[in-house]
Amino acid sequence: MAKKKSSKNESTEQDSFSLLTDFDIHLFKSGKHFKLYEKLGAHLATFKKQAGTYFAVWAPNARNVSVIGNFNSWNSSAHKLTPRWDESGIWEGFFPGIGKGETYKYSIHANTGDILEKADPFAFYAEIAPNTASIVWDHEYTWRDSHWLAERKKNEKKPKPYSVYEVHAGSWKRKPEDGNRSLSYKEQAIELVNYVKESGFTHIEFLPVMEHPFFGSWGYQLTGYFAPTSRFGSPQEFMELVDAFHEAEIGVILDWVPSHFPGDAHGLYKFDGTHLFEHADPRKGFHPDWSSYIYNYGRPEVRSFLISNALFWIELFHADGLRVDAVASMLYLDYSRKDGEWIPNEYGGNENIEAIAFLKEFNEVVYGNFPDVATIAEESTAWPGVSKPTYLGGLGFGQKWMMGWMHDTLHYFQTDPIHRKYHQNEITFSAVYAFTENFMLPLSHDEVVHGKGSLMGRMPGDEWRKFANLRLMYGYMYTHPGTKLLFMGGEFGQTAEWNHDKSLDWYLLDHGGHRGIHTLIKDLNSFYKNELALYQYSFDERGFEWVDYSDRENSVIVYMRKSEVKEDSLIVICNFTPEARNLYRIGVPFRGTWKEVFNSDELKYGGSGVLNQGVLNTTPVKYHNKDYSVSITLPPLGISILKLQEEKAEFDLE
Repeated sequence: MAKKKSSKNESTEQDSFSLLTDFDIHLFKSGKHFKLYEKLGAHLATFKKQAGTYFAVWAPNARNVSVIGNFNSWNSSAHKLTPRWDESGIWEGFFPGIGKGETYKYSIHANTGDILEKADPFAFYAEIAPNTASIVWDHEYTWRDSHWLAERKKNEKKPKPYSVYEVHAGSWKRKPEDGNRSLSYKEQAIELVNYVKESGFTHIEFLPVMEHPFFGSWGYQLTGYFAPTSRFGSPQEFMELVDAFHEAEIGVILDWVPSHFPGDAHGLYKFDGTHLFEHADPRKGFHPDWSSYIYNYGRPEVRSFLISNALFWIELFHADGLRVDAVASMLYLDYSRKDGEWIPNEYGGNENIEAIAFLKEFNEVVYGNFPDVATIAEESTAWPGVSKPTYLGGLGFGQKWMMGWMHDTLHYFQTDPIHRKYHQNEITFSAVYAFTENFMLPLSHDEVVHGKGSLMGRMPGDEWRKFANLRLMYGYMYTHPGTKLLFMGGEFGQTAEWNHDKSLDWYLLDHGGHRGIHTLIKDLNSFYKNELALYQYSFDERGFEWVDYSDRENSVIVYMRKSEVKEDSLIVICNFTPEARNLYRIGVPFRGTWKEVFNSDELKYGGSGVLNQGVLNTTPVKYHNKDYSVSITLPPLGISILKLQEEKAEFDLE
């Protein structure tokens, strides 16, 4: 721990405590300090044998800054911070007697004359909303996931399945007998972990868990960047939750929001009375869609803040990945803006050069420190190279949401089967660009809100057809190239639109059709994890081959998923009409016997039981540009998957 200098004259040394070194300040001012959470904020410490708390906050344009709390009756004249001599804009101070659990804010006397009361941007814990004070805390916790982390590191370069269960922690399950409250982190560590394990998902992705004042923002309007929301428990209890997932061999992805922040009085907006974190000009600093504010990515201290925050969740909370929200809004200066409402860049274009540089650096730093985690971009445009390395000119993300696939697929399935033959291109087009990025296929929370209805609700037809369509869509999703993401409730066919103030409709699992959907998802997750052909080449054209995409009249598509082992190849047949089709011929790449290894029309899924039982022997009838073929029965509104059981040489006798 370094001593703070009162001037650049080394002979004069103030008798005070500081965590900041000259090198820290150099890194901070140059935008290269990526562990600011170790230096700024509130830190328990001992100085001159006295236990207390060290506070440090960046407020370069303030007249005065002090710490207020219950310990001084919220008196701004009692615990004043001192500005550092080095023009860093950081105010700091050590105060004995302030211990863990104390609530506090910064009282900032702005140059405008205003007195602002701000929560600590680096606070590790916050009061439960609607209260807004920060809490002095630590991260003392004994982790149990060393085996998980070691395996994650060992397998970092190996292809792996990603079947992600997206969850809003506050509404997954509630306790109606206890005022309809949300589950605590401790309860989630039992109930949610067991459920995700039972359902077979490889990962869970939490909508933002960082502290946020407005519950209805789902966490996307956050003010506590370094604090898991206190609504469900303490930081250590959230650590226990992550630990429990890792013990269950489930990865944890956190939704991360570097794109905007709200204007709450205790938050970052005009933090020291000036536009410190955001651009002053609303054409660059205000987000019209979300009535929130945009970070000034060109400011070195802001970049240090954000990248430090990303590393914080990976290092201290053992997150296995970060899903980055609203990347498209960061890339374009004219995003959701009309002419005259935005400022072109220095070259006259609409690209946000500063944000692009920030995203590249964020990915370089994350992967440089944690090459075994994943960064995933929610990016909805055709921006090139989102998931390509920065040294190849890309943004450097590990994966990108495949929004085009999502929109096309949902629109296709909403179409009545009788008309689907006119929309064949919607269900096949994604293969044209499937390998231009490392794509994740999302059926996310955004698709079941704001009047869009549930996934089940979009399916056409009577009840049987709705269930069959949903089973077929999930089968198509799990066999399509790319990783997978499904929002909570989709795994059992939630019928109502998602409402963050209510629990999912768990009673639906008493209904056979909904149980069937859940059984299907469990089986698809298991099948996906156990079939190398479905994930070895998720992002590589070597893993996919069309067999036939031209049967528009029958609304049937046939494709192969492949691995480096030809015997692992799968042939996938999707029948998008409610008509079962007998003696449907399919070209196959190998002579021998094939077997149906998956069929969405099984009775246990709620289907009608149109199956291909026993083995399927090839015949020397050329079809689909293959030398051999098999004839099968296509289940109605169903997906059938075939796998080679025994290959026969050309000269083998039948």
